[in-house]
Amino acid sequence: MFQMDFLCKKILMTNKIYYLASCDTCRKIIKSLPNSDKLEFHDIRQNPITEKELEELYSLSGSYEALFSKKAQLYKSLDLKNKALTEEDYKQYLLQHYTFLSRPVFIIDDTIYIGNGQKNIIEVIKVLSNV
Repeated sequence: MFQMDFLCKKILMTNKIYYLASCDTCRKIIKSLPNSDKLEFHDIRQNPITEKELEELYSLSGSYEALFSKKAQLYKSLDLKNKALTEEDYKQYLLQHYTFLSRPVFIIDDTIYIGNGQKNIIEVIKVLSNV
């Protein structure tokens, strides 16, 4: 009888942080991180997010709107709050300008953490402590 063993290999994304180097909040958070040397840093102003990267973030978050910052000044100046935006609209705005990404965004062990809320950052620190 012929038996085959298959090696199942999980494709892991690199542990990464999408951030804005000029953002005081991002810099403060980065300084507080344990094992930050285990992260790949991606400054979204210097190196804009590609459509492929955005689709990877979408696959983890399940929503372009979840990745979108409604605190961005550009959001307010374009009066987007008074428009009925679709997921495709959110995607296009995220690709058009880095300021629309809610930041920082962490990918750690195939889990996404979006934004700078205290609860979120505490969870990121906890997870990074074990990396």
